[in-house]
Amino acid sequence: MIKAHTRPIYLDCNATTPLEPEVRDILLRFLTEKFGNEGSRTHEYGARAKQAVQKARDQVAAVVAARRDEVIFTSGATESNNLAIIGLRAAGLEQGKRHIITTAIEHKAVLEPCAALEADGFGVTYLPVTAGGWVDPERVRTALQPDTLLVSIMQVNNETGVRQPLTEIADLLKDHPTYFHTDAAQGYGKDLATLRHPRIDLISLSGHKLFAPQGIGALIARRRGYVRPPLRPLTYGGGQEHGLRPGTLPVALIVALGLAAEIAVRDHDRRQRACQQFRRVALNALAPLEPRLTGDQTQVMDHVLNLAFPGLDSEALMVALKDLIAISNGSACTSSSYTPSHVLKAMGMNDDQANCCVRISGCHLTPPIDWDAVATRIRTLQ
Repeated sequence: MIKAHTRPIYLDCNATTPLEPEVRDILLRFLTEKFGNEGSRTHEYGARAKQAVQKARDQVAAVVAARRDEVIFTSGATESNNLAIIGLRAAGLEQGKRHIITTAIEHKAVLEPCAALEADGFGVTYLPVTAGGWVDPERVRTALQPDTLLVSIMQVNNETGVRQPLTEIADLLKDHPTYFHTDAAQGYGKDLATLRHPRIDLISLSGHKLFAPQGIGALIARRRGYVRPPLRPLTYGGGQEHGLRPGTLPVALIVALGLAAEIAVRDHDRRQRACQQFRRVALNALAPLEPRLTGDQTQVMDHVLNLAFPGLDSEALMVALKDLIAISNGSACTSSSYTPSHVLKAMGMNDDQANCCVRISGCHLTPPIDWDAVATRIRTLQ
């Protein structure tokens, strides 16, 4: 028998993950005991903080086979995306390269910086995706121009869990000088091999998608030979992070991210098995309800289920299940308006179809779930 919980079981790990216990412990230690400023070089507290930050750089870099000096710590993937995209603006203007390629299913943290450059005179090509939720690499090849400054394509979609064919795209870009950026918030530390491709120049990541705290992330900016990507800072003052991200480094958060990155590699196989089991059990219990799965299931990450049940609106479903499981619809919502997911619409769904989809995302820390109770509750709505 599954132990009863006083709160619904959290199944929204694509939004944010719980803290890994080891990560929580080291975070608290550096918040309360080893709280030196990394920039203080006149005493032991500062020296130890600097050593801890350098170790974290190595840990974050190792996940993608990068170098310590290629890691720029930020507040998260949104800031990293902005630094990668808007940070290339000056170089684009100087080089006469004002064309950007991205996809219609990117997170707003990529789409909005692209739109900002578009308003500034850059041309942006928004590539469509297949009904399976991934972009055809040939679309990228066709869209390339001599003045293409940047190609920005996410590693894993946050709503559907569908992997994008980054390896194939990186291979086809080998002879083009464009910079290749990926928003890897959903895949860093989970889909390991892809991000080790040396042709991916810029990688954005968030700690809170990797069982580390909210408020910390990184941009990995790979050198080509000895040359760094020509990024310019978005803010000024202090000169930290190669002059690209000024301000006092949040040592405790950085150390927590570093350990989370190391654990992600160490425990990758065990975590993957747990997510595969999560998926099997959930689908077996829900199969009699005939859910419609979203996206190409051969490309979906194991811990993500985006699905719809015949005749059930996602809002009604989430309300009905709120005392059992905490899930989301992955759509842009505000208190005054509701907009169907741009991702699902880009995959060819109409508004009604998109409004029926919910996202269930677990992880290795997810406790056992009474899926029979969930299925029974859903059946009462049909």
